[in-house]
Amino acid sequence: MAESKIGTSAIYRPGAGGIEGSPTALQMFHAHPLVMAMPHWHAQVEVNYVMRGTVHYRMSDHEFRLNPGEMCLFWGGQPHQMDESSDDSLYAGAHLPLIYFFRLRLPISISSRLMKGETLLTSATDAADNENFARWFRYSKSGDAAKAQHAVDELLLRIERIALEPYSMTTSKTTVSLEGDQPHPNSSRSVARMCDFIAANFLQDIDSVDIARAADLHPKYAMNLFKRSTGMTLSKYVTLLRLSRAQAMLMSEGANVLQVAMDSGFGSISAFNKSFRHIAGMSPSDFRRDIRLVTTMPAAFRN
Repeated sequence: MAESKIGTSAIYRPGAGGIEGSPTALQMFHAHPLVMAMPHWHAQVEVNYVMRGTVHYRMSDHEFRLNPGEMCLFWGGQPHQMDESSDDSLYAGAHLPLIYFFRLRLPISISSRLMKGETLLTSATDAADNENFARWFRYSKSGDAAKAQHAVDELLLRIERIALEPYSMTTSKTTVSLEGDQPHPNSSRSVARMCDFIAANFLQDIDSVDIARAADLHPKYAMNLFKRSTGMTLSKYVTLLRLSRAQAMLMSEGANVLQVAMDSGFGSISAFNKSFRHIAGMSPSDFRRDIRLVTTMPAAFRN
């Protein structure tokens, strides 16, 4: 692998106004991708389409490179890092909350494997994608609700079309080429309803009974269905949304770890520290120190 360019490039900085701080929002982008000094995570499925240049990603158990005309999908809930981005790179895409993802008519073989940490890769793109992704981004930022909704609708259809053409799923062990898999007959409405409720209430004191009731399901059935569909328990997904928000809040100047824990929906500082360490591999205080140190250091001195 080529030497990382983190030392000389602009650095991506998580923030309260970004995807980490708004884990239930669908956000589109069209920009030069910035390298990341550290892995980050968020509670959305990420769709990246490279128009120009190359980028390299490190996932929890595999890595891959995207060239012009290639697209990927992966679950952002796993810590991941873009550690290389060529000077001329340009990409577009979106961060797709689960309340949208589980309404897609995708094969179970895609949705379940993405949620388990695999990456979908495809080069079945064309010039129309360059125009469409750029237009969807413009519409999403236009302030016109009708245009923004049109962009979302077209984006979701484009993602569904991925399953109709050649693609592959990549893990640490192998890359398996797939084509022509049959779509799920119905998107999981029950999972989508649970995600809707969680998105609206994850900062509150909610449990599996509350979530199941919102979807008109028995708690045990709701827990089993969600785990089968996403590879996560209901409590883990709620925690991930809270951790995504907390990650962004820790970047605020003068952020207090105890206050971040409370404002992110955790009932105690010990629960927050344990959950944060589990996903980040370090305490919230150490994360705040390290990310601030790297992002404020002059580029010439970064390693």
